[in-house]
Formats: sequence, structure tokens, C-alpha cells
Amino acid sequence: METIVLIALIILATVIGMRWIHLLNAQHDARIAAYHFSDPLPRPPGLPDDTGRRAHRTGADR
Repeated sequence: METIVLIALIILATVIGMRWIHLLNAQHDARIAAYHFSDPLPRPPGLPDDTGRRAHRTGADR
């Protein structure tokens, strides 16, 4: 009987933890969605269009 109660408590604690994490994630997502970032800064004159790492490769496929 004690084993069944222990298993039930573990399952209950797991379900409560999952629900709590789900609610915290939803709250976090809402906070991120409400925050509006500013517009990106304009590109300084004289820079090439693509300054990423891929633009600097010279055909070396790895």
C-alpha cells in the first residue's frame, strides 16, 4: 500500500511540475512578444552586402 501511495505522489508531483513549467513558459513567451525591439541600425557606407562568415569562404567545401 505504501508503494502505491509513493508512486501516486511521484506522478502527482511530476504533473504539477509540468503544469508549472508550462505556465512559466507561457508567461515568458507573452513577455517576449510584448517587448518591441528597435529598428536595426543602417549599414555603414562602404561595407559589402554580405559580411557573414559564408561570404569569406573561397570555395573550400568541408
